[in-house]
Amino acid sequence: MTTTDLTGTSASPLTSCPRSRVQRAVKRASYDRETAYRLIDRLKTAHVGFVEDGEPRIIPITAWRLGDDLYLHTLNGGRLSRRLGSGVLLCISFAVTNEWVMTKSAFHHSANYESLVLYGRAEPVHDDAAFDAAFRAIINQIEPGRWEQVRAPNDKERKATALFRIPIEEGAFKSRTGGPNDDPEDLALPVWHGTLSAGG
Repeated sequence: MTTTDLTGTSASPLTSCPRSRVQRAVKRASYDRETAYRLIDRLKTAHVGFVEDGEPRIIPITAWRLGDDLYLHTLNGGRLSRRLGSGVLLCISFAVTNEWVMTKSAFHHSANYESLVLYGRAEPVHDDAAFDAAFRAIINQIEPGRWEQVRAPNDKERKATALFRIPIEEGAFKSRTGGPNDDPEDLALPVWHGTLSAGG
């Protein structure tokens, strides 16, 4: 079970520039925060991309939202925590395939999906109250009221954990819904067409 925390969030759309603005199938794009936030809250798994030593890196990681901020955590002092703590620009993506779109031609097969790409820089969270608030958010989003039942992090656990906050400012959401788009000349072909659940 998940909950969506829109309390205290900005009503302004996500910002965009040439690197983050959707260029292809622009009618499928949205910069609405609530639409983007629903996907973050639903998935809570992101792929975080950055450049290290001139090479690309992409790390799948748990990521969650509290207000207008994205949070993620890793081992304190590890390679990833050092990289995030350096303030390097991050590209963060969320994506899910909801349905496969089956058509009468191989070329037109497609997918109904939701995706979100964000850009931002991570800021370490050192304050104990902010640390607890962030972890309270994800634990209670997974199961409402659970934080109040479990033991809070102790000093050893806080020291072992590097928590980062990424303000949600720049990015774009994109999705496809609907059925097949077959060519008129293919409609008479004796082949089933429609949508199939992607499962998972």
